Amino acid sequence: MRTIQIKTNDAGQRLDKFLQKLMPAMPKSMLYKLIRKKDIRLNGKRCQGAEILSTGDEVRIFAKEEFFTSSQKTAQSPFLAAQGKPDILFLCDHILVAYKPSGMYAHGGENGAVSLLDEIQKYLYNKGLYLPEQEQTFAPALCNRIDRNTEGLVIAAITAEGLRTMNAAIRDRLVHKHYLAVTAAHLPEQKATCTAWLRRDERTRRVTVTDEPADGSKRIVTQYKVLAQNGNLQLAEINLLTGRTHQIRAHLAHLGAPLLGDPKYGGNDMREENQCLCAHSLTFTGLSGTILDTMNGLTVRAPLPDFVRRYFPEYQES
Repeated sequence: MRTIQIKTNDAGQRLDKFLQKLMPAMPKSMLYKLIRKKDIRLNGKRCQGAEILSTGDEVRIFAKEEFFTSSQKTAQSPFLAAQGKPDILFLCDHILVAYKPSGMYAHGGENGAVSLLDEIQKYLYNKGLYLPEQEQTFAPALCNRIDRNTEGLVIAAITAEGLRTMNAAIRDRLVHKHYLAVTAAHLPEQKATCTAWLRRDERTRRVTVTDEPADGSKRIVTQYKVLAQNGNLQLAEINLLTGRTHQIRAHLAHLGAPLLGDPKYGGNDMREENQCLCAHSLTFTGLSGTILDTMNGLTVRAPLPDFVRRYFPEYQES
């Protein structure tokens, strides 16, 4: 039997979701059976699993020890391999915005590669803002992600409440994302809002864009504006009105203007060191009255990426 005291970063979520994180080895069917049999109690009373937890709540669990996660030991944490020096452009009590260089994984680096999330967690650990041994189910997490070979701004949550609030803002389209891209051919117009349908192939990890709906496809809307031109190359600002996997890369290629340096959607002759795409700015709206009130109306802008200076040396941001 275990008695769990709900801490600040555990509060605000459903009891059953908390229990799934606390006991990931336990099948869901067994978890709900324990709830039905009253082997899991909330504040000494029978529960259903849908209750929203509050700080200070007491959860009593009658289950074998093998189902509980082992206590988090800092010495075993994978983020310790990071240097803890992410390029942070904004920081408050609940949220930070960091710049991810091209070539770095946003999270879950393969073959032991350090990811941006590792760097962020190590930074917070060094600052005493993240103490794994004191957390039961929470760890700082990313709110948005960008491809490994895309550079630019990524939002991370320092607290669970910050994570919930920012995720809701992103879901409600209150966070406006703008990208800079270099295309290898001219876009159809100088400025346009384009609608198409995108379908993802899980086997090949590629997406296909069509002008008409197809089985399994989802509607996408991409807005662009040409900022500069250098021969066949164009510098464009991209605004995503929907957010789908590889949307910018695949949609621009569908329009006949693939990203420079993108072999997946532009062909093998497009290969360069990096694809020329940067998540350049984030504007936060609709956060008034939330714990992220101070971010309402804030715009975070990344430095002008090197690929812009390389191909458009005379370009200056307005």
